[in-house]
Amino acid sequence: MRKSKEKGKSHSTRPLRMAAPSWIKYTPEDVENLVVELGRKGYTPSMIGIILRDQYGIPLVKLVTGKKITQILRERGIVSPLPEDLSNLIRRAIRIRRHLEEHPKDYHSKRGLQLVESKIRRLMKYYKRTGVLPPDWEYKPEKISIFV
Repeated sequence: MRKSKEKGKSHSTRPLRMAAPSWIKYTPEDVENLVVELGRKGYTPSMIGIILRDQYGIPLVKLVTGKKITQILRERGIVSPLPEDLSNLIRRAIRIRRHLEEHPKDYHSKRGLQLVESKIRRLMKYYKRTGVLPPDWEYKPEKISIFV
C-alpha cells in the first residue's frame, strides 16, 4: 500500500537561465515583429511560442525580449477579449454539453462537466480579482456559443 501522497515527478523543467542563449540569431525587435505577425494571423499565445520554438529556434521569448508573448500582443492591441486558458475551458464545456444532449445518461460526462465548470468559475473569480476581466462579466453556458 502506498503511504505517501506525493505525485510523480516525471515532467520537463525549463533551464534556469536569466539571459538569452548566445546562439540565437534574432534581435529583440525581430522576435517582437514575429510575435505580432503570428498574432495577426490568428494564432494563440501558446501556439506562437511553439511555432517560435520549433521553426525559428527561439526557446523563450521572455529571455530574448524581456516581455511575455501576451504582453507584446497587448501592447500592439492584438489580444483576445478572454484569456486563452479560460476560453479553452469554455470550449471544452460546450463540447461536453453537446455530448450530453445526445447522451443524457452519461453520468461520467456530467461529472466531468461539473469539474470543468468549477474550474471556469475559479478562473473567472481570479481574473475578475486581478482586473483581466470586467467585474460584471459572467459565464452563462446557454448564451456562450461563439467559442465552438
